[in-house]
Parts: sequence; C-alpha cells; structure tokens
Amino acid sequence: MSRMQTLPRPRATRARARPQLRPSARPALPAAILLLLAVAARAGVAERTQEFLDFGAGVLALVSLTSTVLWGLAATDRRLLGSAHRLLAQGVHRGLAVAGLGFLALHIWVKVAEDRTSTAAAAVPFADNTQPLLIGLGTMAGYLFVAVAVTGAFRSAFSGVGSSRRWRALHMAAYPAWGAALVHGLHAGRPAAGWATAAYALCLAGVAGALALRMRSRLREERAGRGSRGGAS
Repeated sequence: MSRMQTLPRPRATRARARPQLRPSARPALPAAILLLLAVAARAGVAERTQEFLDFGAGVLALVSLTSTVLWGLAATDRRLLGSAHRLLAQGVHRGLAVAGLGFLALHIWVKVAEDRTSTAAAAVPFADNTQPLLIGLGTMAGYLFVAVAVTGAFRSAFSGVGSSRRWRALHMAAYPAWGAALVHGLHAGRPAAGWATAAYALCLAGVAGALALRMRSRLREERAGRGSRGGAS
C-alpha cells in the first residue's frame, strides 16, 4: 500500500481586503448648518421672508382658491372631458383647496402675530376697530371657504336627492366667498404691488370666463333637453 500523503491546505492567495476608513462628514454638518444660518441672518433672510409672508401669503391664498374654483368648474364639464379627466380635475381641485386653506391659515397667523389685526377681529366678522368692513369680509370669506371644504370632504353624506341639492347650495358659497376675498385683498392692506394686481386681475378674468362658459353649456343642455322632449311628444 502506498503511504497516503496529507497535503497541506492551500493558503488563501488573496488577503481579505481591510475596510478603508473614509472620513465622515457628520462632525462638520452642525458647523455647516450654523454657518448657513449665520450667513442667512447676516443677509436678512428672516426679515425678507417675514415681509413676503406679510403681503404675499394672502395673495397666494387667493390665487390657490381661485384655481380651486376654476378646476372645480372644469371637473363638472361633460362635453369636453371624459370620466378619467374629470376625476383628475377633481383631484387637482381638492389639492388646490387644501393648499389654499393652508395659505389662508398662514395669512391669518402672520397678520395676528404682527398686530395687523386682533385675534377677535380674525375670529369674529366685522369686529376690527380700524377696518371693520374690509377685515370682516376677509373673515367671512375664510369661514365660507372652510364650510365649502368641509362639505366637499363629506360629500358622501349628501347622497340623497334633496341632500344633493343642499350640498350644491352650500358648495356654491365658494363664489361669494371668493368675491369677498378679492375685495378684502385689494383694499384691506397697503396698495397692492403690480404683480399682486396682475394676479387679482387674472383671478377675476379666469373665474368670470369659466362661469360664462359653464352657463353657456348649461343653456345648451337645457335647450337640447327641451328639443328632445318636444320631438318625443
């Protein structure tokens, strides 16, 4: 018998690569944040942001709520839009409503925080000491927009025929609310800047045009319905 030779185990030809220690940026992150805040404070970013919010949050709220009204009108169109497009329009309509209410809350908070108006005047219509009518219109518009948003969120509760009519009547409050907000925005604060006036003018033209198209479409539908009933008789 041949003597069995025990072969030595082959050694690993390649040594395991040792993990390389990479320099971490975490210790420098707080210093970078502090440096950024110092530069922003030096440049007056906080004051400029506050100034923009003082006069811009209301404009953003009105533009968002105007877009909400326009997309709401588009979501009811059955002549040009299919069911899928109407669903998309309804989604955009609801998203813009949430954004508009957010800007509205920010606008109210900034005005109260800077003593432009009182908390009582922001909560109770026509309770402001200096501009009761104009501030009151803004307060009323805010309440109406919130009521429209709540009824829109709980539309399923108005599923009956009579309840559906009440829901439409409540949802139509968005139009007087929008008009009151427009008057409030134009005359309650300082004279509007050129871009703000242009934004208000576009809002007015957009809603007026959409309402005119909607009324024209309804008149055509009513005439077509009368014609079909007359032909059937």
